[in-house]
Formats: sequence, C-alpha cells, structure tokens
Amino acid sequence: MPTAPPKLSRVDIPDAQIHYLAYGDCGPTVVLLHATGFLPWLWHPIAEALAKDHRVIAPCFYNHRPSDLYAGGLPWLRLADDLKQMCIRLGIENPYLVGHSMGATVATLAHAVHGASSACLILIEPIFLPPEAYRTPMRPDQHPLAGKAIKRRNHWPDRAAVRKDFKAKPFFRSWEAEVLGLYIEYGIRAAGASGVELSCSPWQEASLFMGGMHHDPWPELPKVSCPALVVEGGKSENRLWIDLKRAAELIPHGRYAKVEDAGHLVPMEKPAQTARLIRSFIEESVR
Repeated sequence: MPTAPPKLSRVDIPDAQIHYLAYGDCGPTVVLLHATGFLPWLWHPIAEALAKDHRVIAPCFYNHRPSDLYAGGLPWLRLADDLKQMCIRLGIENPYLVGHSMGATVATLAHAVHGASSACLILIEPIFLPPEAYRTPMRPDQHPLAGKAIKRRNHWPDRAAVRKDFKAKPFFRSWEAEVLGLYIEYGIRAAGASGVELSCSPWQEASLFMGGMHHDPWPELPKVSCPALVVEGGKSENRLWIDLKRAAELIPHGRYAKVEDAGHLVPMEKPAQTARLIRSFIEESVR
C-alpha cells in the first residue's frame, strides 16, 4: 500500500519558525535532520520506508534564522536548542533522532548539551572535527568545507541545465536517481526572471559550516545517555580527518557501523540500506 505524501507544515519556536515535512500519524516519532546545505526532501525515500509504522518529522534547518558568514555563522548549539524547542512545541517525547553530517552533530548537541530527550541517536557521518580545529580561529576561506561551499555555482538558465551540470559532476554520480531528482526539484528555486538558483545559497551553506566551529562536540560524547549508532561511509573522504570509531567508543552505549560502498553522503547514495540500518537499530534499542 503506497504511503501518503508528506504534509508540509511549520511550528513556531522562540524567535523563529521551522518548516518541516510530516509523514505518518501513528507510532513512535523519528526525527530526520539533514546535512549542511541540503534539505529535508532528501530524506523522502527513507521517510516513506519508516512511516509505515512511525511518525516521521523532517525539519528544514538551513533558512529559519538569519546568520552572518563573517561573524561566525549560525552556531550549531543554537540549532540544537531549536531542535529541542521544536520537539517540545510538537509534543514529541523521546524521539529517535537521526541526523546526517551537520544534522548528526546537532542531534548529539541537543541531547548531550541541552538535555533533549531521545530514545536513541543514529549519527550518520557526523561532523566531529579534530579537537584542535575548534581551538583554531579560521576565516571562511580557510575552513575546509566553508571554503568549498562559497565557490559553488549558483545560477543556471533552467532545471534542465541543472540536471545536466549535476550529472557531469563526480559529486553526484553516486547518488540514487530518485534522491537526485528530489534535490533538483526542491533544492532549486526560481531566481526572478533570470533562471534558477540553489534554495540554500553557497553563502548560507558556508555560514552553517562556520557555525559548527563554536563548540567542540568531543567532550559531550560521554554524556550521551541513550543508545547511539555512529555510521560511517567506507569511501568517505572525512575518514582521513574524522575518527568516528573513536566517537562511538566515547559514547557509553555507542556502536559503530560502516556502509562499505558509500561516501560521506550515505543517505543520498544508499537510501534503502540507510532505512534498513535505522529500522534495525531502532528495533534493537527498544528490546
């Protein structure tokens, strides 16, 4: 039986309003947090699979607050508190928090620093930089991820040109076709009468990356009190400078899993396998 399409809704929190996709209306709640520069629609195949027996909430965390790239960006601790406030406003207690990249770090901080309740954490390729990085002041052009984001192309004549451009880039070649289609449909917006552009601009994306530098998450990992699964892509470039096995070891009830044939963008490349990983760990954590 096909799953009903998601409902696009919004919730007011202090000083901001968060838009989110909602799937299903029964069962425990799964909250899906997207990566830096992306959007909740990229969770769609995974959310559909989980919504058969869960309520699924996928918030949009890239444009609900203003930020200044050259004044430190948007702190992830603030996003973590926004996540907690969203759950309070929506009456969500002990959700299964699932995050990818930035979203995984935000979920960790929400639980370990702000005390957000969680039945379990599933952290896919979290951005836990080496501890010394958080003690080293950086300009946006010096940040290994923000520096790249600023240089992203941000204008095309139409979506057909976007599709052609994306398909020519190695970055997107490993994406599952449905997820790439969702990104082109929802991650691109009209740019007046002059073509189309990214919904999350390179400036916004870089500002989010800079926001991750305000707080070192490593000392918070031993404070995670719920079961947690740390997932790494076997081909992820981040493996050269982020030690996710160590992160899993520091979490009292932490486990590590590797998706061998995936890079950093595990949910985009392997959505069906990602959904199975999430469901399996949720089922194990409630036994």
